Amino acid sequence: MAVKIRLRRIGHTHAPFYRVIVADSRSPRNGKFIEEVGVYDPNKEPSLIKLDDEKIKKWLSNGAKPTDTVAKLIKISGIN
Repeated sequence: MAVKIRLRRIGHTHAPFYRVIVADSRSPRNGKFIEEVGVYDPNKEPSLIKLDDEKIKKWLSNGAKPTDTVAKLIKISGIN
């Protein structure tokens, strides 16, 4: 089972809000997920990025692969 850390889109039309989740790579974008590890709101100025450091580090050490966008968010928030 390939596990990814990716974004799950919620919010209204033209006003996206995202939850950062850990999910099986085969599940749909807004389908089943394993755990929620943060939120991302691009509508705020500056963008709101709240990630749970401990959960992200745990999943990365267990072999989860972040998507390109989530990798950028992790880098911006300073999680190593």
